[in-house]
Amino acid sequence: MARRRRRGRAITGWIVLDKPVGMTSAEGVAAVKKLLDAQKAGHAGTLDPLADGILPIGLGRATKLMPWLVSASKEYVFTMIWGAETTTDDCEGEVLETSDHIPAEEELRAVLPRFVGRILQRPPRFSAVKIDGERAYERARAGEDIDARLTPREVEIHSLELIAHEPAERISRLKMVCGKGTYVRALVRDLARALQSRGHLGYLRRTRVGPFSEEEAVTLDRLREADPAERDSFVLPMTTALADIPALAVTDDEARRLLTGQTIRLPTETEGTMLLRNLARAPVALVEVHGGQARLVKNLATPMSRR
Repeated sequence: MARRRRRGRAITGWIVLDKPVGMTSAEGVAAVKKLLDAQKAGHAGTLDPLADGILPIGLGRATKLMPWLVSASKEYVFTMIWGAETTTDDCEGEVLETSDHIPAEEELRAVLPRFVGRILQRPPRFSAVKIDGERAYERARAGEDIDARLTPREVEIHSLELIAHEPAERISRLKMVCGKGTYVRALVRDLARALQSRGHLGYLRRTRVGPFSEEEAVTLDRLREADPAERDSFVLPMTTALADIPALAVTDDEARRLLTGQTIRLPTETEGTMLLRNLARAPVALVEVHGGQARLVKNLATPMSRR
């Protein structure tokens, strides 16, 4: 049976979308896919509808790199609202508990180091984590008390910085760099509790995902205004997502042997993940290197570069 041809263009690369508040990540992907007439598109890490900021969207073969980008570090700036904890840990939920205590700036700065490094974090009630195969938010919406069943998970926060503290306005502004699976809403809840207060998340913006930052970002309005040729100029190369991974060139013969399942030896002392390119600098594969031996992890070659 003949394979059905995909509609659209076989375009490969990344659009770094500056997603607006109110839009889901899936809606952002659909809009970009339509505007660029792309055959295939997907996002590298969900960004809540209530948040705005960086949403990397992979096109074509770039979607093969989603696992690496999803696991990359992320940077957020956010507003913490003091005085009330809510069912959703953000401004959309119902108030559960209140507190009149707003800590002094010195108190807040003093507690921040406790939340840096590998910490245990209980996910929010309204989150996508699963409890017996069902999403936590589905059980929470049904009125089930699930707090005791939300098991704390280890997450990593690389840095946490206070930008501004405004007690009169009952808000604080912070910046955080964190690893995969960290909930900003849960961090805000736990920060407030650590200071014998209550709080919830207000504004949230994601400012970086791995190597992608606001400098490369483009809004949907800007994409809509551009003509088709200009839209393509916003597409970044597929390997931009691997900017932090060491790269090495291989010959066509080495590439062929690797892509047919053989282990090859590389002239490097580097250990771990590496990007291999052919002599024309086209991406060939991601490999794991140990003791100079390279094992294929992900084939990135186009049919042309496999020859």
